[in-house]
Amino acid sequence: MAITQLVDEKEAPKGINLIRKTQSICPECNRILPAFVFERDHKVFMTKTCPEHGETEELYFGDYDMYMQFSTYWSDGKGTHAPNVKIENCQCPANCGLCSNHLSHTGLSNIIVTNRCDLTCWYCFFYVKKGLEGAYVYEPTQDQITMMARALKAERPVPGNSVQITGGEPTLRDDLPEIIKIIKREGVDHIQLNTNGINIALHPELAKIYKDAGVSNLYMSFDGVTAKTNPKNHWEAPYAIDACRKAHLGVVLVPTVIKSINDHELGGIIDFAKTNIDTVRAVNFQPVSLTGRMSKKEREKYRITIPDCVHRIEDQTNGEVTADSWFPVPSCSPITHFIEAVTKKPQYELSIHFACGAGTYVYLDNNKKLVPISKFVDVRGLTEYLDEKSEEINSGRNRWITLATSATKIMSFIDKEKQPEGLNMGKMLFDALVRHDYSAIGQFHLKSLFLGMMHFQDKYNQDEERLQRCDIHYLTPDLRIIPFCSFNVIPEWYRDRVQKKFGVPVEEWEKQTGEKLEAKLYRGELRKVRPGQKIEMSCSTSEIFSKVSNLQ
Repeated sequence: MAITQLVDEKEAPKGINLIRKTQSICPECNRILPAFVFERDHKVFMTKTCPEHGETEELYFGDYDMYMQFSTYWSDGKGTHAPNVKIENCQCPANCGLCSNHLSHTGLSNIIVTNRCDLTCWYCFFYVKKGLEGAYVYEPTQDQITMMARALKAERPVPGNSVQITGGEPTLRDDLPEIIKIIKREGVDHIQLNTNGINIALHPELAKIYKDAGVSNLYMSFDGVTAKTNPKNHWEAPYAIDACRKAHLGVVLVPTVIKSINDHELGGIIDFAKTNIDTVRAVNFQPVSLTGRMSKKEREKYRITIPDCVHRIEDQTNGEVTADSWFPVPSCSPITHFIEAVTKKPQYELSIHFACGAGTYVYLDNNKKLVPISKFVDVRGLTEYLDEKSEEINSGRNRWITLATSATKIMSFIDKEKQPEGLNMGKMLFDALVRHDYSAIGQFHLKSLFLGMMHFQDKYNQDEERLQRCDIHYLTPDLRIIPFCSFNVIPEWYRDRVQKKFGVPVEEWEKQTGEKLEAKLYRGELRKVRPGQKIEMSCSTSEIFSKVSNLQ
C-alpha cells in the first residue's frame, strides 16, 4: 500500500509548487504527520507541521530536474509474503519488522554483532562510554545470530541472500571468524564486513582469516584523503587495503559526506580508489544523516543531498563523471523483470525509492581516465526495451521466441567503438539476459569501479513513501527484520530498545569477560612509526599514501 496521495487543494500549503503528499514524523516527538514534498528555486523540499512543535522545513533533494528524471524509474517491489509483524491498529512506522505493507524484500541485511567500537568519532551513535548511566554492551550470541540468518533465509518470495556484519566495530569480537562461518552455513552467499579497517591494518593476517571464513568484501569507512577530513583512519586505511590486496579480498570505500567538512574531496576519494582499483571495487558515498537535535542553521551548514554530491563529483573529476552518468537504484528493475518473465521465477530486485540512492559504473581507459558506462551503453533505451519485452511475455507471447528476437536488439544498445578496450559488454549482457549464465558478471565487476550514493533518512527528512520501499534491513534477536531508516531514525523505538533488551550492563560485561571496555580503544600505534622504521606495502598503495599524506 503506497502512501503517496492525491492532495486536496485545501490541505496543501499555499504558494508552493507541490510535488506529492506523504507522511513523516515530528523530529521532536515522533508524532506521525502529513508531509508535503515541493519544489522551490529548482530544489526539492519537505514541510510538515506538528500541532505542538510547529513547522519543520527541510531540503529533500538538491536538484529538482534530477528528482523528476529519477522519478521515472519509480518501481514497487515484491513485498513480503511472510510478514514477521502485524500492521493491525497502528500506523507506519510504529511496528516495523517486516509488515505486510512493506513493498521491498531484503536486498541487504545488517547484523550488528557488537556496539563496542575502538574509536570515539564525534558524529557516531555506536560508541558505548563507560560510566554513562544505563550503558550496556550489545553482542548477540552465536545461537541468536544463527536464528537471525535463518529468519533472513525464510523470507518469501525471495529469500535474503546478503548480509553485512556491522557494529560498532565487528573486528573487536574474537569469535568473528566463527560468526562469518555460521552465516555462510545458513546459506547466505554474500557477506560483507563493515569496518574502519584499523584492526586489519594492525594485524594484516586478519584479512585472509576473514576471507577464508567467507567474507566477500570489506565495507570500509573512508571519509577523505587528508588527515583533517579523515582523522578516523587516514593513516591506517592504506595498510588495511594492502592486507586485503594480498588476501585477494575486495574493498568498498564508504565516505560519510558532510557539507563544509569533506565535500570538497569527493573527487580525491575517487582518485584514491582509481589508484587502488585492483583491490578497491567501489566507492559508496553516504550523504550524512543528521541525528540528534539540530537548529535549522546547523542543518543548512551540514546538509548535503545526492544531487549535490553528484554535481561536486562532476566538478572534481574535471567532467569525467558527469551528472547524467548516474541512475537511481530502481533503474535496475527492468533487468530483473525481464529475467523473471523468461524464467517464471521471482528474482532478487532492487526496488528502493528513487530518491534513496544512485550509482554508476566507471572504467579506466588507456589514458587512465574514467569512462562511465553511460558513455558506451544506452542505459535508458536498454531498460525501456527490456520492460517492453517483459510485458509481451507476461501478456502471453512465447518467451523463447522473444528471447531469440531480443538477442540482436540488445547488442544495438552498446557502442562497441566507445567501450573500454578489453571489455565485451555485449557478450556479458547476452550471457546474463539470454543464456542466464552469470559467470561473466564477475569480470564485469573486476574491470570496473562502482560509484554509489546512498542517503539514509533522519527525523527532519523522514518520508514514509521511501521507508515502505527500503530494502536495507536489520536482523534482530527477536527475529524481526526492520528497515534501516526505522531502526536508526527512531532509535528509541527500535535500535536502542532492541539493544538494551538483549544487551548487558557494562559492569556485568566487564565481570563476565575480565576485560575493561576501554581496553580495545585504538591508541594510534600506526601513527607513531619511528623514524627509519619500515612497514611494507605494495607499490600502488604506497604511492597514493605518500600523496595523500603530503596534503595534510
